[in-house]
Amino acid sequence: MQIVESGAVADQPESHPVTATGMLHHGWVWNVVSESFRYGDTELTREFIAHTGAVAVLALDENDRALLLQQYRHPARSRDWELPAGLLDAPGEDPLAAAQRELAEEADLQASEWHLLLDFWTSPGGSNESIRIYLARGLQATAETFNRQAEEADIRLAWIGLDEAIERIFAGQLHNPAALQALFAANESRRQNWATLRPADTPWDTRPEAQSVLPRAIAGGQRA
Repeated sequence: MQIVESGAVADQPESHPVTATGMLHHGWVWNVVSESFRYGDTELTREFIAHTGAVAVLALDENDRALLLQQYRHPARSRDWELPAGLLDAPGEDPLAAAQRELAEEADLQASEWHLLLDFWTSPGGSNESIRIYLARGLQATAETFNRQAEEADIRLAWIGLDEAIERIFAGQLHNPAALQALFAANESRRQNWATLRPADTPWDTRPEAQSVLPRAIAGGQRA
């Protein structure tokens, strides 16, 4: 084990030769794959979810209240409070355009000001999923409302101040990972007078498509 200086603490891209790839499950939204690869002088095999990548939006009004959506999530058996979010629809899709689409489709809102808040891996030991979270401000209603189906048909909306949202996280009342990441990041960015925000078109280095884990025909999924 090597100890490094704190100045060297930053995620580092790294790739190893893949010797075998197999499809374990071809799903409606994403797939489960197996990969064998050379790691030093040994060969390892890992199974993981091959994901399309996703975007989420932390929409803030003029009073720095965040928009949250409550939606039923069957695997968790819960109606959790989330951000407007969705999967990327196609290879090479512009993530900002996808975020703008999700904000409109899920909340009937559009925004005049967009920044990158953060990118994060949801579970890098078991999935290549990366979520890009945007901060959207200058909100106004869209010209049309969208017809929502299935779990989205009974979505509920709430506006909550950042301070109150952080309190609810620590009280164990909010659990959605993208929402938690966004709320913590926005609260800290606000403390720094929003100096941490990056341009909306900042390169997305951790986007799954950029890693060429599998050909899109194999690794791609459908939009939820």
